[in-house]
Amino acid sequence: MNIEKRRNVAVTAVLYIVLIVITLGTLFPFAWMLVSSIKPEVEIMAYPIVWLPSKAIWSNYKEIWTIIPLATFIRNTVVLAVTVTFLQVITSSFAAYAFAKLKFPGRDILFLTYFATIAIPWQAYMVPQFIMMAKYFHLNNTLWSMICLQAFSAFGVFLMRQFFMSIPDELCEAARIDGMSEYGIWGKIMLPNAKPALMTLTIFTFVATWNDFLGPYIYLTKDEVKTIQIGLRMFNTQYNTSYGLMMAASAITLVPLLVIFLAGQKQFVEGVAMSGIKG
Repeated sequence: MNIEKRRNVAVTAVLYIVLIVITLGTLFPFAWMLVSSIKPEVEIMAYPIVWLPSKAIWSNYKEIWTIIPLATFIRNTVVLAVTVTFLQVITSSFAAYAFAKLKFPGRDILFLTYFATIAIPWQAYMVPQFIMMAKYFHLNNTLWSMICLQAFSAFGVFLMRQFFMSIPDELCEAARIDGMSEYGIWGKIMLPNAKPALMTLTIFTFVATWNDFLGPYIYLTKDEVKTIQIGLRMFNTQYNTSYGLMMAASAITLVPLLVIFLAGQKQFVEGVAMSGIKG
């Protein structure tokens, strides 16, 4: 083996070692959460650290369903996440098709203006937004408040537009010559060719909605409409925190996220890679 090959092998080995260390560091908090979910309460915050439980407390996974209405919180979160994700995919793909394939006056300026709203933090306008939703639309303490606020996404439009621009314009022109409407082009040509981008947007939106805390915390105060992230806070009372129960409930809430990510992992990676090729 010559010097160059040895050098390549050494670089590759070092690279794999670094990636393994980073992966283990990323997975460590999740492993700690799973182990803590079956630890006795006194061992979770013990010092020195107790890495493995002296006795597994599996009853934590049973108690979390009775101490708080966890099933209701999960149902509300599923309804909210699925509805918001569906609406964002529809609205973002519609707008992205117009910005990528249709020509109309002020198209680029309108797109840049809309995309620039990403730079404005939500905290800057959440108070007037809450007043508008509560006082004029009377949607506070309903899931509709969160659905209406999150049904549109500037990031989703940007992501889908970047992918649509990589699709040849000749396909759209040929379809128009054959008499296909713009809705037909969007539904039968653009969407089937944009599955990686659609899956990417679906995963991003679902995860963001599922993990959202501040929005539901502001708009949803009744137990019957609260989401899982607010529900987890109920294990933190005025006098103590049930860390074991909180860790068990947190582990349960990760299951849907793992399922949706593993189901679309291949197209998710492809969509992230290809959405930045052109534009």
